[in-house]
Amino acid sequence: MKSSVFDVHEAQGTRDSKRPVTAEVVVAAIGVALIGFALAANQPWLDRHFLPSFFVPRVWYVRIQTLVRAGIAIAGLTIAVILRRPIARVATSTPAYTVAIGLAAILALGASEAVLRRVILRPTEWLSPAEEPRRRVDARLGWVLEPARTGQRVIGGRTIDYTVDGAGCRVRRLDEPVDPDRPSIVFVGESMMLGEGLTWDETIPAQVGSMLGMQSANLAVHGYSNDQAYLRLEQELPRFRRPVAVVALFMTALFGRNLDDDRPHLGPGLVWLPAEHASRLAALAALIVPYRSNETVDRGVAMTRDVLRATVALARSRGAAPLIIVPQFGAEDSAERALRLRIFDESLPSLLVVVDADWRLPWDRHPNARAAHAIAAAIAARLRAG
Repeated sequence: MKSSVFDVHEAQGTRDSKRPVTAEVVVAAIGVALIGFALAANQPWLDRHFLPSFFVPRVWYVRIQTLVRAGIAIAGLTIAVILRRPIARVATSTPAYTVAIGLAAILALGASEAVLRRVILRPTEWLSPAEEPRRRVDARLGWVLEPARTGQRVIGGRTIDYTVDGAGCRVRRLDEPVDPDRPSIVFVGESMMLGEGLTWDETIPAQVGSMLGMQSANLAVHGYSNDQAYLRLEQELPRFRRPVAVVALFMTALFGRNLDDDRPHLGPGLVWLPAEHASRLAALAALIVPYRSNETVDRGVAMTRDVLRATVALARSRGAAPLIIVPQFGAEDSAERALRLRIFDESLPSLLVVVDADWRLPWDRHPNARAAHAIAAAIAARLRAG
């Protein structure tokens, strides 16, 4: 009987002695996994899953990625070599405490989700409702410009007037609305085409219209993706009796917007889909770490290609010459070029316009008046040439 009790205690002691070793192996495996991830996340992998950014220069983007990779590798090495035993000792000596920490973390996440659900969730590209020019909710497009008003905003030390006519087009003055009966060059796009930080006369549409002696109709809305721009064109183009040309804008640095689904969007086959709302924590995480899976990027490429083709077809159906302008600030890097070539082919009438990387607004990434003039001149020359 004594021998049996002794054997039980011996077996129990053996199991207890193995627990720290097992815990150390688990902790070390976590550290090694972090090191492995840092090594695997090389630049080609990052370029596939973290798309070019309009607001962050490429060189900054690469440096940030490099620092994050280094931080993950250092953390993994520290956990595997230095903290392995202390973490394992705490986890095995006070298992109830370890479980309590895990449970507290889970409860904290649940509470955070509940609190965030009380906050009005806005689309990624319309986080500030008071930003000029003002926008309002639109059931089909997500948002449109507030019509028939003038708003002001100070950008780069200048006060810019944003005047929008009753049809939602940016114009010089409220008493000079776009006349749909006149021959017109119709422009669609986002803040760059709208003329962020530029006076009306400095905007791309206004300069093209002046160069060609023709009315320009600026249908651009800041924050728009390519599918939103197409939906707006589809809605507004029938109003114009004599559209001469339709000019759309595409930038690889803005391609990520085409993947957003927190607003009305177009799916496969250009089927209209309502906004999708993920958990608040997931949305916040995606905003901080904009990782995109291969499947998401592939779907976005296919949708964007279909949208641009549909834009061209819609323009031609109304007798207008289509043109897709592709502004490029500075030299096009390999990631940008690879993405552009996946979307464009010879069937799309496009024009790549390279402008100086420094031709931007002060403290802003949008083109300044000099860059807008270069882009407008390229558009005008292409439209003249037919």
